[in-house]
Amino acid sequence: MSYLIAKDTVNGAEGKIFVTRSNRNVEVCGMKNITTNAEIQSSDMRVIGTRKIQDKPNGSKLTGTGNIYYGSNGSNMWRDMVLQYINTGVMDEFDIQITNQDPTTSMGSQVIAYYGCHLTGTIPLSILNSEEAMLSYDFNFVYTDVAMLQGFSDPAQLGG
Repeated sequence: MSYLIAKDTVNGAEGKIFVTRSNRNVEVCGMKNITTNAEIQSSDMRVIGTRKIQDKPNGSKLTGTGNIYYGSNGSNMWRDMVLQYINTGVMDEFDIQITNQDPTTSMGSQVIAYYGCHLTGTIPLSILNSEEAMLSYDFNFVYTDVAMLQGFSDPAQLGG
């Protein structure tokens, strides 16, 4: 039986995040984490003649979450989008490109782009907290399209 060798596990801190907004491409510094999800939605299907309940996929909900250090360039960008929305009623869309790139693995890089993103939920405009030495906050977003620009290759060697 083959197995993955430890050196080919991907270090979660090795990578980059770029946000494109208003034709400006910015590398986001100060991000603690970011996760994107595709939730497959489905409906139950029942038919006469069986007690089996079948399942039919009928859509996907595309969401993301992140945590960022307060005051970093990405944090300021999110705040500016919220203030623009409050003042004008216009919520900017943006694109995100996430690259996993751990040079210690034999699998290369993975680059995925998320298009038509906009913020959802709560974004803090100001934070003070005497208990925290490094302020950060969570944020949420949705996106309308996704593309894998580059995928990981298979590991060069497996254990066995």
